[in-house]
Amino acid sequence: MTDERRTEAARRRTVDSPEVLKALSHPLRLRILRHLGAAGPATSTTLAAALGENTGTLSYHLRMLERSGLVEDIPERSTGRERWWRGVRGLDIRRPPQDELTEAERAMSAELDRMRMEEDVELARQFTAGQAGSDGWMRGSRSLVHLTKGELDAFHDDYLALLARYARDPEDAPGDARPVLLRWFGLPAD
Repeated sequence: MTDERRTEAARRRTVDSPEVLKALSHPLRLRILRHLGAAGPATSTTLAAALGENTGTLSYHLRMLERSGLVEDIPERSTGRERWWRGVRGLDIRRPPQDELTEAERAMSAELDRMRMEEDVELARQFTAGQAGSDGWMRGSRSLVHLTKGELDAFHDDYLALLARYARDPEDAPGDARPVLLRWFGLPAD
C-alpha cells in the first residue's frame, strides 16, 4: 500500500447515524450526491441546471446534506454569495443496527431501500441492454459460493477495502477515467 493510500485510509470515517439516514432518504439529495460524485464540485446554480431543479430548492437540500456531514463547501473556490460544494471525502456510510432505530427511522430506512432498489433495477436493465456496445466499460460477475456468516462479513469488508483502494474524486481522476457505478450484495440462495 502506498503512503498516499495509507493516508486516505486513515482519513476515512464511518458514518452510521440516524441523521445521515434521514438525509439520504430523499430522492433529490441522492441525485445531488450522485452528481457531485460523478461530475465533481458544483454550485447550487450549476446543480440546478444539471438536475432540472430551481436554485432555492437545491440550496435547501445542500444545507441539509451539509448538516449531515455528507457535503462540504469549498471556501477557496467560493466567491461572494456563490458557494461551491463537493461530497465529503472518505465517508464509509453504514446503517445503524435495526434494533437501534426508532419506528420512524426504520420507515426512512425502508424508503431509502425502495429508492435504491428502483435505481438498481434500472441499472441492471441498462447493463443488459448496453453491455454489447460498451467497448468493455460494462463489466459484471455473478457467482454462487458457500460461505459462513463470518466469511460473508470478511468478503464484504474486503470489497469495501477494494473500493477504497480505487476511489478518487472526479478532479483527481485521470483524463480517461469515467464515473462507474458499482453494486455488490450478497444473499442466501436457500
